Amino acid sequence: MPEISPLEKARLSHRPTLPAVLALKTDSIGVKIGAASRALADAVAIKALFPRTYGQGELTFVKGKKSLSSAALKVGVVLSGGQAPGGHNVICGLFDTLKKANKASKLYGFLGGPAGIAGGSYIELTRAKIDAFRNTGGFDMIGSGRTKLESVEQFQACEKNLKKMGVKALVVIGGDDSNTNAAVLAEYFAGQDSGIQVLGVPKTIDGDLKNEQIETSFGFDTATKVYSELIGNVSRDCLSAKKYWHFIKLMGRSASHIALECALRCRPNVTLISEEVSALAQTLDAVTEQIASSVAARAEKGMHYGVVLIPEGLVEFI
Repeated sequence: MPEISPLEKARLSHRPTLPAVLALKTDSIGVKIGAASRALADAVAIKALFPRTYGQGELTFVKGKKSLSSAALKVGVVLSGGQAPGGHNVICGLFDTLKKANKASKLYGFLGGPAGIAGGSYIELTRAKIDAFRNTGGFDMIGSGRTKLESVEQFQACEKNLKKMGVKALVVIGGDDSNTNAAVLAEYFAGQDSGIQVLGVPKTIDGDLKNEQIETSFGFDTATKVYSELIGNVSRDCLSAKKYWHFIKLMGRSASHIALECALRCRPNVTLISEEVSALAQTLDAVTEQIASSVAARAEKGMHYGVVLIPEGLVEFI
């Protein structure tokens, strides 16, 4: 192994904190099947689209007494959509657990996102490859893509390639579009009785994939901390110069979770929340007047400076 720097050694030695049940030994983890899952909205339409996979029981990891499986497994993993901090560590955790359960298990990474599954483009992820990317950001271990899996021909190609490889489970790491890919693939595989399981891992810095089981998607915490640091720097510069207003547009697509989280951390002078604009049925004039009023109110106090946070999806709600 080539000589590595002290920083790289420290990076490799870091072990992310796991939930208590996942920190147990492999042979001590069990699975509990709970009540049928359900859609919070449009249940009838969704059930019609996914007749074979809708309503499956909710699975919960619990402390168990025997191993889930000691058989060697071949598992595929794919990164989909934009990068988010933590993506590489999801793959690393998957690799570590597979090898802990059975050293003969293999993990394959599909290259360039979902197109890699349909096109049969993949590499085997070895320990050397995994350790080179452990605890790093980016999605460059296997690359990512935004290909939508929509046609029967794409589904057939995916099934053919996975069966040829002997893959019994596919892990899709991505956001809402990517997990839609996972859902339609799972439905197709179930209809073909292919024996291939599909697992979706919620990934989005936008924070718009959440429910009772998912407090927040990975990447959101890191993204908002980085944005908040930058906003804090701008705010300090603003306070020092005392003569500029700064308008900062934040990512988040159609959701304002990032803007709200950064506002709670940084306390800017004005924060626009798209969902609030929609709830109040505000027009563009009303939103503009809200900002102008804040500028004027501060000017009356001799403060001709400030910071305004604007979510990127604001226009959709006006």
